[in-house]
Amino acid sequence: MSAPTVLHRPSPARLRAFPVRRLPSWTTAVVIVAALAAYPLVFADSAAHNIGILALTFGIAATGWNLLGGYAGQVSFGHALYFGTGAYTTALLVRDGWSPWLAIALSLPLAALFAAAVGWPCFRLRHHYYSIATIAVAEIVFILVTNLPGLGQANGWELPVVEPSLANLQFSLLDKRPYYYVALGFFCVAALAVWLFLRGRAGNYVRAIRDDQVAAAAVGIDVHRYKLAAAALSGAITALAGGFYVMYVLFVDPPSGLGLDLSVSFTLMAVLGGVGRFWGPLLGAWVLVFVQDLTRQEFSGSGRSVDLLLYGALIVLVSITEPGGLLAILQRLWAPVARRLGRASRTETDPEPVESAEVKA
Repeated sequence: MSAPTVLHRPSPARLRAFPVRRLPSWTTAVVIVAALAAYPLVFADSAAHNIGILALTFGIAATGWNLLGGYAGQVSFGHALYFGTGAYTTALLVRDGWSPWLAIALSLPLAALFAAAVGWPCFRLRHHYYSIATIAVAEIVFILVTNLPGLGQANGWELPVVEPSLANLQFSLLDKRPYYYVALGFFCVAALAVWLFLRGRAGNYVRAIRDDQVAAAAVGIDVHRYKLAAAALSGAITALAGGFYVMYVLFVDPPSGLGLDLSVSFTLMAVLGGVGRFWGPLLGAWVLVFVQDLTRQEFSGSGRSVDLLLYGALIVLVSITEPGGLLAILQRLWAPVARRLGRASRTETDPEPVESAEVKA
């Protein structure tokens, strides 16, 4: 009888990297950032600036969610916990006289630690069980903060108004463009962090885990480790949004910093824009904030939750037409135009055919 075959587990360092998909080129990134930078110059009114600030802020949070929920396939409904970690940590330190920049920076590793602590037991669960567990953890924290006197309880905290300056991260409300450009800078930092993560081995592994966790584990990928890595970075990016948000509104309480509706909003932004696509959460955030502002203008107090109805209708419509989200629809519409432009450019650059001269006898 022949000896049984022994399958050796290969070293992750020798695994073939999975192909990187849907990562943006530098040209695309430059064009999008340039368009975002020009936005407050084209639209000069304060209301438009406020829309842009909120869209970029929530775009940061949705980008953080997309790393874990879109690329790693771990759908979380508890990301408000990390948003609130950034908001409450920044508020606490700023009230004690710390620099807001340092306060925001310190909130990032704290949120990453919380994300790893939540993920350590919850990643043992799969699919919707994991999603339910994240809701439970976030709601427990929400109740605790609501009842803790040291964190302002249900009344929340107001931040002191100081001299407007970049160092204090407070500016005049008559001109909100500084807030907008700071938010844009934070978004660029968040996008760069996600891009660097996805283009490396860890990014390839989390996409493999999303596609087939059992197969990924079978070829030697440490599934739990890379889930925790994605969760930690996702939590830190979401905390960055929370820290800036509290410096913009100068107030935080449990509903505005830890509410379940925040977690749902981050998820819907990514789904509408294009889950698992790099620029999808940013596009979804702009659409959601614009819809919210439009309904408040048109319906005022009588239009409460109309924005959610419209947003839900958009998601249903997009899901029926293109599950890849609005970004996939735009890419589908742009593809034939790009092909025509490519053919036109090749035609213009091709040399004219040269007629051969007649050979005289």
